[in-house]
Amino acid sequence: MFKIFVNSWKVKEIRNKILYTLLILAIVRLGAHIYLPGISATTIKAYTDLYSTGTLYNIIAGGAGSSYSIFALGIGPYITSSIIMQLLCVAIPSLEALSKEGEEGRQKINSYTRYVTVILAALQGTGIVLNYRTMMTNPSTFNVIAAIITVVAGSIFIMWLAEQITAKGISNGASMIIFVNIVSSLPQAINALVGYCQSGTTGIIKVVAILILLLVVIIFIVRINDGERRLPVQYSNKMAGRRMGGGSSSTFPIRVNTAGVLAIIFSISLLQFPETISGFMATKPAWLETVINVLKMTHPVGAILYVVFIYFFSFFYTSIVINPNEIAENMKKNGGFIPGIRPGQPTANYISRVVDRITLVGAVCFSAVALVPIIMQWIFKINVGFGGTTLIIVVGVCLDIVKALESQLLMRHYKGFLD
Repeated sequence: MFKIFVNSWKVKEIRNKILYTLLILAIVRLGAHIYLPGISATTIKAYTDLYSTGTLYNIIAGGAGSSYSIFALGIGPYITSSIIMQLLCVAIPSLEALSKEGEEGRQKINSYTRYVTVILAALQGTGIVLNYRTMMTNPSTFNVIAAIITVVAGSIFIMWLAEQITAKGISNGASMIIFVNIVSSLPQAINALVGYCQSGTTGIIKVVAILILLLVVIIFIVRINDGERRLPVQYSNKMAGRRMGGGSSSTFPIRVNTAGVLAIIFSISLLQFPETISGFMATKPAWLETVINVLKMTHPVGAILYVVFIYFFSFFYTSIVINPNEIAENMKKNGGFIPGIRPGQPTANYISRVVDRITLVGAVCFSAVALVPIIMQWIFKINVGFGGTTLIIVVGVCLDIVKALESQLLMRHYKGFLD
């Protein structure tokens, strides 16, 4: 891996892309420390010292303090909008046809994604500002409206930065921004572990056990990300003039983590939906407070629902991405077949069974990894602030960066890489 980075740095074009990406990520981190108008840094520090929970949302946004910055929404609305558009492209025939029209169709869908992002940012931004208006030095109507506009503009700017990284940088821009925000919270987590070590021998034993567990989880995530089931595909011989052609064999890969982290993001969004709605209320009803507490992932009911949602969305998203009938039909048109399986509907049924089994394995693995921080908090009584979902994102982005650099080096036939 380090050799790939060294070789990439030697290529001027790739080096410029890396520097460009780092510049944009620096802008993202700088904006995370510019607070909303009307909110003082002293008030924020006092509030976060008392109520900072190290939730996944805060970590992805860049830390608890980032929740009060001009980038308070982060890349969240854009990711949610992208997921919604992917689902609509399957549910609405006109959008599905548009997505198959090549570059022009993708550009139109990207435009619709941006419009949905603005709407989601406006809704979420209003909720955030109304929830934080008690922290403003002067919570007047003008200051509240100015803060809402600032949050929405910050989210749109983050979306634009993500698109710039995708177009001119390395890897996926949205993933890179989430990655750098998660990594930025790492020093706080390290300080927390150091504090536990200073509490005595028991604290040291707990920290060592946590570090070993996290190392095992990282190795497990890498294996899951690379895991796939390869179905053998045989292509029959074809006559081309007077010559017999074809007869080749290939494989059709089915990834274990087809849904990936999207299933987890959907699950967390549903569990945190009541808390998001409460941000629009001046006073929270007692029943709503109870619902919010029960749906927290540290609560047994919330943890069970979390796993159930991961299973549901894993199968749901996989069914959208992988269409066994379409795959079987394409194989039949190209003269391909799976050995021992008849072409057509039997092939579709076989692929469907294999996909269901692989998806079940992926859902079990990802739900187990996602529960790691919750289990650690139950057992060790320590809120690490990272693990599970954040590790899945970090490891996944790192692997994507390596693959992106590999592909760019291969396209340029870099002899240092090919040796």
